[in-house]
Amino acid sequence: MTCDLQGRGILVTRARHQAASLCAMISASGGRPISFPAIEIQPVNRCDKLAWLLAHIDRYQILIFISPNAVHWALKMLGERALPSSAMLAAVGKSTANALAAAGYSVVKVPGQRFNSEALLEMPELSRVEHQHIMIFRGRGGRPLLGASLESRGALVEYTEVYQRIRPQVDPGSLIERWPEDVDLVTATSNEILQNLFSLLGQSGSALLQRTSLVVISQRMAAKAKALGCSEVIQAHGADDTSLINSICAWANDRYN
Repeated sequence: MTCDLQGRGILVTRARHQAASLCAMISASGGRPISFPAIEIQPVNRCDKLAWLLAHIDRYQILIFISPNAVHWALKMLGERALPSSAMLAAVGKSTANALAAAGYSVVKVPGQRFNSEALLEMPELSRVEHQHIMIFRGRGGRPLLGASLESRGALVEYTEVYQRIRPQVDPGSLIERWPEDVDLVTATSNEILQNLFSLLGQSGSALLQRTSLVVISQRMAAKAKALGCSEVIQAHGADDTSLINSICAWANDRYN
């Protein structure tokens, strides 16, 4: 979708290293991207269990990647070792599959419609997994749904946590001060980002956020945002940048045209 955002200010809350593409799309559509990372991504400290899992990756028949960050840090920790060619690779969403493709792994199973653990579990390739060894690459403290569901189907599942999410230490004072004039819409791509944003903004900033249009990426996030008091919540069709800019454009076309 194309649009003219007419200088509207769009708050981008993704981690700094993941925000450039969306910011560029907003600028190309005539908007003003405002980068305010509400999350930082860092690798986990290596431990004996993580080292063992990576050293024995060849024993797994299915490798599942939860996010582009999971791809980045898993491959970085593997170093010169490649993912086993005998394993089926699966990704929760398009952005994660694209990250694998960029690293040379083009044959990746990905849901065709919704991009979450529930949709992944509906794929035929994961319906019959008795006695199969499955490794799930994710960040520390992710949802247990995927692994628990696969275990209930008879799979032998290991979580390999290769990164951690941290709330940044930033001063939101200048953002809060200029918010009424500068921020027309906010984007958030995870519940953790949303919760961090409320914590970082404090009471006065949170009141501003609650009154500002908000784009999220799932029904689960939409419910969380409404529970936090957000008055206008828009659900994008996915977490990728194209889905986000399409929702931003739809909001602008509806609001200002």
